[in-house]
Amino acid sequence: MTKEQFRARMSEGPLILDGATGSNLIAAGMPRGVSTELWALEHPEVLIGLQRAYVDAGAQVIYAPTFQANRIGLEGRTLPRPIPALTGELVRLSREAAGGRALVAGDVSSTGRFALLEYDELYDAYVEQLTALKEAGVDLIAAETLLSGEEGAVILDAAAGTGLPVLCSLTVEADGGLLLGGNIYDACAGLEGLGADAVGINCSCGPDQLQAVVAGIRRRVGVPVIAKPNAGLPVITEAGEAVYSMGPEAFGRAMVSLRDAGAALLGGCCGTTPAHIRAMTGVLT
Repeated sequence: MTKEQFRARMSEGPLILDGATGSNLIAAGMPRGVSTELWALEHPEVLIGLQRAYVDAGAQVIYAPTFQANRIGLEGRTLPRPIPALTGELVRLSREAAGGRALVAGDVSSTGRFALLEYDELYDAYVEQLTALKEAGVDLIAAETLLSGEEGAVILDAAAGTGLPVLCSLTVEADGGLLLGGNIYDACAGLEGLGADAVGINCSCGPDQLQAVVAGIRRRVGVPVIAKPNAGLPVITEAGEAVYSMGPEAFGRAMVSLRDAGAALLGGCCGTTPAHIRAMTGVLT
């Protein structure tokens, strides 16, 4: 997909994104603390089943599980194959799940070490990852759960050579503050200026707390706005597990308010399931 094709698609109306990957894989048996990428390679039937369920629920874009598939994110882990080949296999699984019924986004995220690494080290790691995603045939790039606009800027620099549309979403507090300082509104405006094709939020809190944030982003930018929130705020059990409070129907109703506030790419993050996406799709389309 070219940037022009993405703009044409967005002129037709909202684009439905998928829901969570990690929390659903944990529910399916993935141990906490392991690499999602490596576990998905070892259990392809679980990943494909989850992503097919998202497409069946109405998702028009599914995110390949390549979140940390770069030399920094996988540092110190024993890899079954080089990172480019590993990335290509993960994308192949997602393309199989999509079955031509949905677009596949190459997922890129924060390394969690932005303040500790030099620009060149981050840039080189992202270039390797993004080049592998492009060669594997993803339709677009989703840079998500970013902690600052500066992280997004490095990814946009690294993605420039791919020619693919790039979606940039950051995780925020309910008041729009970013976890590394600053605010979502300035960050999104800056990322648009650097060439992001859509900007917005993911993860964070529930959709019922983000209407003002989405409306504020919409006022600051001219590109489409992303809203991919969690299924409410989690409650931590005695066993240390996160249980999310918002069921599918409540999530779907709350997502209508985010669409009305200006979001055009809508999906779910932590705690959301195919049932959440189905409920959301039912009231948005």
